[in-house]
Amino acid sequence: MHPSYNVLGTKLELCSNDPVTGWFRDGCCNTDDNDRGLHTVCCVLTEEFLEFAKLRGNDLITPAPQFGFPGLKAGDQWCVCAQTWHDACEEGVACPVVLEATHEETLQITTIQLLEQYAHK
Repeated sequence: MHPSYNVLGTKLELCSNDPVTGWFRDGCCNTDDNDRGLHTVCCVLTEEFLEFAKLRGNDLITPAPQFGFPGLKAGDQWCVCAQTWHDACEEGVACPVVLEATHEETLQITTIQLLEQYAHK
């Protein structure tokens, strides 16, 4: 597997191992052609974003032990779908983004300028 890059053009960094995130559950926001949702944005989740995602049919709050999913809370880092993050941004509820851990494929959906506005400090 070739190295993955982030939106800054450097090596993709880990998003979260606690809980373990990513399309491949490798802790990174890697992607491939099967990832139609483009789970590439490493976010620091907020209550507002979690509620926004739930209202759109993506409940990240409720645990699903049968899938090894612990349920998420504000402050957790998680690879979210680029379009969901972009839509949340348009609604004023986007959460902070860890640029170093956000996959470059995200730039198919949103701009680096917008991502930088929400960069996690």
